[in-house]
Amino acid sequence: MRVIMLSWEYPPRIVGGISPHVHDLSQQLQAKGLEVHVVTKATPLAQDEETQPSGVQVHRVQLASKPHDFVHEIQLLNEATDRRVRQLLEDWRPGGQPTVFHAHDWLSLDSARELKYEYKLPMIATIHATEKGRHGGIFNDTSRYIHEQEYWLTYEAWRVIVCSEFMRSEVATSFNTPNDKIDVIFNGVEAKKFEFDWEEKERLAHRAKLALPEERIVMYVGRFVREKGIHVLLNAASSVLAQEPNTKFLIVGGGNRDRFEKFVQWAGLQDKVLFTGFMANRSLHQLYRVADVAVFPSLYEPFGIVALEGMAAGAHVVSSDAGGLKEIVVHDETGTSCFANDPESLAWAILRVLRDPVRAEKLAAKARERLFTDFDWGNIADQTIALYDRVWAEFLDSYWAADTVWPVSPGAAERAEKLRLTDKAKQGAGIPLERPHPRLTPGVPLIENKEDEEEIAADLLGT
Repeated sequence: MRVIMLSWEYPPRIVGGISPHVHDLSQQLQAKGLEVHVVTKATPLAQDEETQPSGVQVHRVQLASKPHDFVHEIQLLNEATDRRVRQLLEDWRPGGQPTVFHAHDWLSLDSARELKYEYKLPMIATIHATEKGRHGGIFNDTSRYIHEQEYWLTYEAWRVIVCSEFMRSEVATSFNTPNDKIDVIFNGVEAKKFEFDWEEKERLAHRAKLALPEERIVMYVGRFVREKGIHVLLNAASSVLAQEPNTKFLIVGGGNRDRFEKFVQWAGLQDKVLFTGFMANRSLHQLYRVADVAVFPSLYEPFGIVALEGMAAGAHVVSSDAGGLKEIVVHDETGTSCFANDPESLAWAILRVLRDPVRAEKLAAKARERLFTDFDWGNIADQTIALYDRVWAEFLDSYWAADTVWPVSPGAAERAEKLRLTDKAKQGAGIPLERPHPRLTPGVPLIENKEDEEEIAADLLGT
């Protein structure tokens, strides 16, 4: 089985949650015997063509021209993706190895759809989040365009993968996708990445840089956007401090935090709230190891991989009951849950953990056990492979197999010649743009650097 992953981001280019998801899944699929190709946007940080130590082959494509806004950038990316995949397919077509497309979010729709229809090969889609869910509705032309793209992705896909039961319901409701077309496959975490030797003396020294010895640390990790609920945590801080004054709040993440810092100053909390900036890898893992509570107060969360990371680091997790979080943080089993967008409920949950460390330790231990079953990437890869096998078997048994250019039915070579697929791969077929360019909301900027990527991803992407 060969799978072609279509993703607008892939390490070392990381904008949101799609990049690490596609990376970890691809590595595991390759380790289990699949041939995995990832087609993604080029970055100066990596080669255009790369075979990784795992065997995953990454094809990074360059845009043909300078885009004039974000949506135009995605259209150009799909054109470049379409051309590169055609080149690969033409090399592979005579062999007839089972091959499927796996598109990640609306950003890969245009190329996935064109390739699906021309080559008559099945396409699977993963919906990581929805535009409607991120913003609580569709309120402008850009959102309407993205919402429509998401609809067509679910319509065109042979199967739709989502990361939680919450997302199954959202996709079914938002796009009228039949329930029996949707498969729930959780996201995962590499728990071993969070395991490292750290002497207690070093841990305490690191902790001393962040808080006084008598202070307990409540830590938030995430983007600085409304849907992540930082404002809920800052509103809850005063209630927590009124009952447990020896508490320090760490706010970890990148993005524009001016409005949050102004609120902290207005509330007189500047001595109790510390903004650390963006952190990753070991520096972030160390923060989890010194924190007494890891808090994830999201208003909207398709899954909540940061909660998994907190659990992997052994943190005592408090989360809202928004979206998929309640499927990860099971109240009184693997963590403590509170009502979304409710500062008093969040304060209650934080205080419960601070005041009952024995209970918190038991829940953290149970949470870590679950990481090696429900959220293990090996198990997730097995479920994904079973889905690919099902799709390929259904494809071979469908009328599509009679029309495909793949050599699984008589006349495939003649159909390919009639479509001039070899010439199109060389010259670039191009995605038809008869469809009018969407009427975009003014002010949607072009992503030109890492800071811009984080800001725009917060508003437009499923992360």
